[in-house]
Amino acid sequence: MRALHQRLNIVGLGVADVAAATDFYRRLGWSPSSVSNPHITFFQSGGAIVSLFGRRALMDEAGLDDAAGHGSAGATLACNMASKEEVDATLAEAAAAGGRISAPAVDRDWGGYSGYFTDLDGHAWEIAWNPYFEIAPDGTVTLPA
Repeated sequence: MRALHQRLNIVGLGVADVAAATDFYRRLGWSPSSVSNPHITFFQSGGAIVSLFGRRALMDEAGLDDAAGHGSAGATLACNMASKEEVDATLAEAAAAGGRISAPAVDRDWGGYSGYFTDLDGHAWEIAWNPYFEIAPDGTVTLPA
């Protein structure tokens, strides 16, 4: 049996309105890829891709019942920053773009600093500074061995 490769290439977010969600992420400073279209928007995010896809279309394509609670409940997306100040600035930018701060940034028991916001469709983003992660100039995060 072949094992599933240990990697994540694309995070697909089901959204109520692709155009409105795309505008929200644009206000955060993200640039859509040229392969985006009115039905799906792609953003390069370090070594991975974030896509915005109509929630109903996504549920249909995946063979899931939207009412059954499938989606991002119980999951978060995370963006690691190089400093506590960058965490605070990013959360402020998210709020200014129309996001909702669900938990302000605080020092965490695990030694880092983080806070949370939700986008227009309720997808939870953690914005964090983790003293144990190395962040490359392009934003790629490397775990210690």
